[in-house]
Amino acid sequence: MNLRPGVSKQLVWEEIGVWKSWQKEGLDIKDIVWPGNSHTPPQGVPEKFHLRITFLEEPPYINLGPPDPVTGKCSMNRGVICRVAKETDMTDNIDITMAHRNGSFYQCCSGFCIDLLQKFSDELGFTYELVRVEDGRWGTLENGKWNGLIADLVNRKTDMVMTSLMINSEREAVVDFTVPFMETGIAILVAKRTGIISPTAFLEPFDTASWMLVGVVAIQAATFTIFLFEWLSPSGFDMKQVAPAPNHRFSLFRTYWLVWAVLFQAAVHVDSPRGFTARFMTNVWAMFAVVFLAIYTANLAAFMITREEFHEFSGIDDHRLAKPFSNKPMYKFGTIPWSHTDSTLNKYFKEMHAYMRTYNRTTVAEGIVSVLNGELDAFIYDGTVLDYLVAQDEDCRLLTVGSWYAMTGYGLAFTRNSKHVGAFNKRLLDFRENGDLERLRRYWMTGTCKPGKQEHKSSDPLALEQFLSAFLLLMSGILLAAMLLLLEHMYFKYVRKRLAKTDRGGCCALISLSMGKSLTFRGAVFEAQDILKNHRCTDPICDTHLWKVKHELDMARMKIRQLQKELEMHGIKPSKSDRTQIICQLLIFRRDTPLSNARSPAAIEASPPRHRFPSARTPERSKQQTPRYSDAFFRYLDAEDVLITRDMTRNHVSSTEYSGRFQGGGQLFRYKPCRTEIAEMETVL
Repeated sequence: MNLRPGVSKQLVWEEIGVWKSWQKEGLDIKDIVWPGNSHTPPQGVPEKFHLRITFLEEPPYINLGPPDPVTGKCSMNRGVICRVAKETDMTDNIDITMAHRNGSFYQCCSGFCIDLLQKFSDELGFTYELVRVEDGRWGTLENGKWNGLIADLVNRKTDMVMTSLMINSEREAVVDFTVPFMETGIAILVAKRTGIISPTAFLEPFDTASWMLVGVVAIQAATFTIFLFEWLSPSGFDMKQVAPAPNHRFSLFRTYWLVWAVLFQAAVHVDSPRGFTARFMTNVWAMFAVVFLAIYTANLAAFMITREEFHEFSGIDDHRLAKPFSNKPMYKFGTIPWSHTDSTLNKYFKEMHAYMRTYNRTTVAEGIVSVLNGELDAFIYDGTVLDYLVAQDEDCRLLTVGSWYAMTGYGLAFTRNSKHVGAFNKRLLDFRENGDLERLRRYWMTGTCKPGKQEHKSSDPLALEQFLSAFLLLMSGILLAAMLLLLEHMYFKYVRKRLAKTDRGGCCALISLSMGKSLTFRGAVFEAQDILKNHRCTDPICDTHLWKVKHELDMARMKIRQLQKELEMHGIKPSKSDRTQIICQLLIFRRDTPLSNARSPAAIEASPPRHRFPSARTPERSKQQTPRYSDAFFRYLDAEDVLITRDMTRNHVSSTEYSGRFQGGGQLFRYKPCRTEIAEMETVL
């Protein structure tokens, strides 16, 4: 009979065999269900044994916490009781029950290694006692002798070491290790810092090739295309066939102004082309500008947020760490003395190890705090421990950088030739195969880092240094404008005179209207007229003086008309030469006489002129003293030129001044053409 689970999962007796003596085999037996629902017979009850286990706390492998002050026990989620007092403090007269309630004697141990130890204890059936290593060191050679955990095993003060003890060749030569239960290496921990926005953040939405394509190709192509279409269009400005219109305001530089204004959607005054083709090309450029600005603005928002900066080391062999004295300023970094990391760096990086002694910390927690508050730039330690601490940081300010160095693993350490190594190795392999190790790793390595909290902090108001790029752009523009001002002064002082002699066809006006105006007297007069029309006196005396001069000019014109009518009433008609001389005499007087000393037209008529021209009332005297002027002079000016209303709105570059020389009686005429004098007079007024 076999007691096995029935249909209702209750244990029932079931017949599994019958003895038949009359048959040859005799016993007919079925399958047997052994205790534990196993179909194979048990191998016997394992031998009970006790182990003294030494440890050194290090989260998340072994965490220490105070026991319950009343019961002196640990709760289910607080682990097991472990002794932290030294052997010399545990005297015979100490009450163990009271000592369990005292945190200086006993603590509650929990963590990855404690859960793994519990599984070993259940599987192998042993009891244990957890004791903290007295000197608090991991185990390195110090003056030829081992210290810490390895010293306790070598001296056989303990049976086993259970913690995050890294396997290396030196330790393996004196103790026995099991197969690794966790892979690890040496890593670098740094802290994130809230950095400033890059000074070139406004350029970062596009790469260098894209900016070159827009600035060198797109803008130049659009500018020259619009200018060329305007030049060649029948309804535009064809300088080869059509004379420039009075209201024409277009040049290459103004085309650049139009292209930049459309690109950045600037609300400034621009001169639009007249040709249909050029206007169509301008609209095409406007569509390109809309698409360009939409893409640029969308990407700019991603680059203008506050960035998280950190020291991005490539690994332990990074030259900034391996050769710390080669950097100015030098980086500050450290580790835990007498640890596996410290011994490895001392063995392979002598210069680094000697430099970082000043910045070493006694505990990992102290090193983490130093990195967070900026006392250390980096902290070097075991990779898995640092990864756990990074995951536990709620502000997500910590991170590991670079590749791990000296890859190895954590193992259980036993005294030399221990009989328990084989059993623990077998169970470790079983735990790895059935996923128990992976489940323990996921449970204990999961952190509480909340990236959303850090993103919220990145949305704080920006400080001045965080949008420094805008001020740098403004300062660059000011410096560039100052350089352009210097070039403008050099042009007017050294280049304009030479350029005016060579630019007879007005080609410079195609490039810039301002440059073309500066090369001709007529252009300067028209530019002065534009300024005069928009002139507003801020001084009342200036305003009164300007009105007085304009009034005198009007009175002079009326006096001229009155004199002409009186001459006609007396049957005297002045010749062209007489009228011209009178007008020029008046203009010469106005030009040579300061405004403060200017007299009325009546006074001019009564006073003797500078140059004795004949009076219109004495024709005989006129015939005697009037010089003989060429007819070409009178084709360019007569009395009506003074009386007509002049066009003060023309500001295009078209010179109409007469540059030839008039012959009079075989001598050069001493006066410039009066049309130019009138324009100059009106400009001054």
